[in-house]
Amino acid sequence: MYEYAIAWEWLAFAARWFHVITAIAWIGSSFYFIALDLGLVKRPHLPPGAYGEEWQVHGGGFYHIQKYLVAPAQMPEHLTWFKYESYFTWISGFLMLCIVYYGGADLFLIDRHVLDISPPTAILISLGSLALGWVVYDLLCKSPLGRNTWGLMAVLYVVLVFMAWGYTQLFTGRAAFLHLGAFTATIMSANVFMIIIPNQKIVVADLIAGRVPDPKYGQVAKQRSLHNNYLTLPVIFFMLSNHYPLSFGTQFNWVIAALVFLMGVTIRHWFNTTHARKGRPTWTWIVTVILFILIMWLSTVPKLLTGETDAAAVAPAFQQFAGDPHFPAVKQLVSTRCSMCHAAEPVYEGIVRPPNGVMLENDAEIAAHAREIYIQAGRSHAMPPGNITDITPDERKLLVTWFESAVEGKKQ
Repeated sequence: MYEYAIAWEWLAFAARWFHVITAIAWIGSSFYFIALDLGLVKRPHLPPGAYGEEWQVHGGGFYHIQKYLVAPAQMPEHLTWFKYESYFTWISGFLMLCIVYYGGADLFLIDRHVLDISPPTAILISLGSLALGWVVYDLLCKSPLGRNTWGLMAVLYVVLVFMAWGYTQLFTGRAAFLHLGAFTATIMSANVFMIIIPNQKIVVADLIAGRVPDPKYGQVAKQRSLHNNYLTLPVIFFMLSNHYPLSFGTQFNWVIAALVFLMGVTIRHWFNTTHARKGRPTWTWIVTVILFILIMWLSTVPKLLTGETDAAAVAPAFQQFAGDPHFPAVKQLVSTRCSMCHAAEPVYEGIVRPPNGVMLENDAEIAAHAREIYIQAGRSHAMPPGNITDITPDERKLLVTWFESAVEGKKQ
């Protein structure tokens, strides 16, 4: 059974790597086309229907690019579609959500101090929120409000802030931020899958049939692309946040999330304005720094991190791992090698919060994190970082023996 833990850890790593690869491809192409679109120049010699052109140099050659706002007069022989980057980014992200948060719901998804629910209920709430988010967003875009681009974005900001608050009332702080990122990314990917690509296919079909394409399809797609433009950077922040407890582990975490969305706007505004050759608004960076400093302050005002493990929630793990005969020696080992950092009030210099919110100060907490101790400090040398507490090979063997003995004992 312990082999399962190792295989699951590698599966999570593979899914994360796949997710990063596809996200780089999607975000990279998205940023490139936004910059290209904003940098287009209108010139008198352009062919009929062309909106603008751009000359670029890269890789030892020159590129001459023209954009047609609706469509060219006839269908080109070869057409490259940019869509699979978005699809596989979402699929790989959802796979990670299933592996880490659904597979480890008791530890990573549910905080019984926040809401005492079962793993199946938590998973259903998670799935429902992602689906409902797209439905609400799409209805808002198609409503009369959708004709007012900036009014719509203001309402969408309110929705996102409400979801930030809502997720913190349902899940652990870490899971709340992860879900906020997934909620936003679902909207972005669904924009591509449900609106942008289908609209482009309608235009292509009209060209093939010899009909004049309706400009409304391009206008709708452009509005959804604008939303994706401003949502990208916050999504990246939320996906990285699970490595930094100070971002999600305070009572003001939903306020921090609200400010992150604003930072996404200020940063993208600088790039958009620069790419459009309309100047370099340095005020956006000043505002961004002020917002980030405010976030830092909010993260340290409350002294208590959320996401602590409830002893009642880990009763099965406690009985299995704390009841193993190797546990007394393991407890002594953890208290001398790990608890100086993994404590409510760490004593190791430079550590002000327990890394990833993990505390290993009592039997219940050690038992609850048995698998992580086994993987991080037993089977691998990931912990302690740089082996700063001088854990010995024999001590690592003890952690391996303890975990595998407990697992085998349960199986028997």
